[in-house]
Amino acid sequence: MLIRRTLATALMLALGYAPAGVAQQDEQAARQQLDTIGQEIDSMAQRLRETEQARDSAERELRKVETELAQTHQRLDQLQSERRQLADEMDQLQQHRERLQGERDAQYAALGQQLAALYRLGPTPQLKLLLNQSDPAELDRMQAYLNRLAQARQRRLDDIGRLDTALADTEQALGERQTRLDSLGDELDAQSRLLARRTEERRGVVDTLDDRYGSEADRLADLNQSREQAEQQLRAIQAELARLAEPTPSTHITRTQGDLPWPVQGAITATFQRRDGVHYNGIVIQADSGSSVTAVHSGRVVFADWIRGFGNLLIIDHGDQIMTLYAHLQQFSARPGQQVNRGAEIGRVGNSGGQSRSALYFEVRRGGQPINPQRWIARR
Repeated sequence: MLIRRTLATALMLALGYAPAGVAQQDEQAARQQLDTIGQEIDSMAQRLRETEQARDSAERELRKVETELAQTHQRLDQLQSERRQLADEMDQLQQHRERLQGERDAQYAALGQQLAALYRLGPTPQLKLLLNQSDPAELDRMQAYLNRLAQARQRRLDDIGRLDTALADTEQALGERQTRLDSLGDELDAQSRLLARRTEERRGVVDTLDDRYGSEADRLADLNQSREQAEQQLRAIQAELARLAEPTPSTHITRTQGDLPWPVQGAITATFQRRDGVHYNGIVIQADSGSSVTAVHSGRVVFADWIRGFGNLLIIDHGDQIMTLYAHLQQFSARPGQQVNRGAEIGRVGNSGGQSRSALYFEVRRGGQPINPQRWIARR
């Protein structure tokens, strides 16, 4: 009963809501349960990476260069994101500096008016009051006025001092961010050169792989062998998932059949069971390189690595024995064990796996068996 209640709470948390009246300790236990599942999945992915073997040196080189390409793309994205954030911060700091300078100018102007008023009274206004005023009440009023004027002048001076300090801090922060921006620019240039070099390396490796085919029949035979090896890998993943101490909680994905969003927008160039090779069990959606790939439903990432034929492949387990697969990715935006929500970016469209053009390969599996993805995603 406790396990059932914990899993139910974990599911609701995974979907982003919790029932009214759930105790704080139940929520904490559910989150720990989800974290444990994530850790087990991450450990499982590590074991699978250690046991997978590429067929020959060319494919090992392809895996190496495409993995490095994905890492370079990810690093470029991180740097560009940080640069945008720093640029926004600098804009805000510059606006703040302008406001501070405006306030300080206003304080200087007000202080000037106060000093001008004091100047008109002469160098010793208190002494003049004593000598020229015969009415004690008038003397008291003038003295109170002088006291207030002196207090106001001191407040102006204090405000100016505070504004000067704030301006100095703002200038320092701007300088630090400008230094970081300059550093980011240098690193971005270096990463861009690295990306160009690795892209050229990949082109050479793909040419080497293509040159070994004596005929179209040889190429298809190799693709079929790649698919079989990938199927073995997928069966290994399924077996590992079955051995997890706690399965991924249900996300009720079956209720959304026929209404799931597309993982990426584009034209379908290969349909379910209508093409030889690795694309036989899913669909291929043509899209521009670097386009965002999103999760069609909430779930857990159970695999994110390079597989022969598929290139960079990411798998999400949605519970209820339903998994979705996303292949030929340029890079990953999620990691094994991570919980993702519907519509969350999980990767970018690419041509990894030795593909000649950019596209997303998408599969849906139930109990490890491929089913037609077009029956799950919404019609257009």
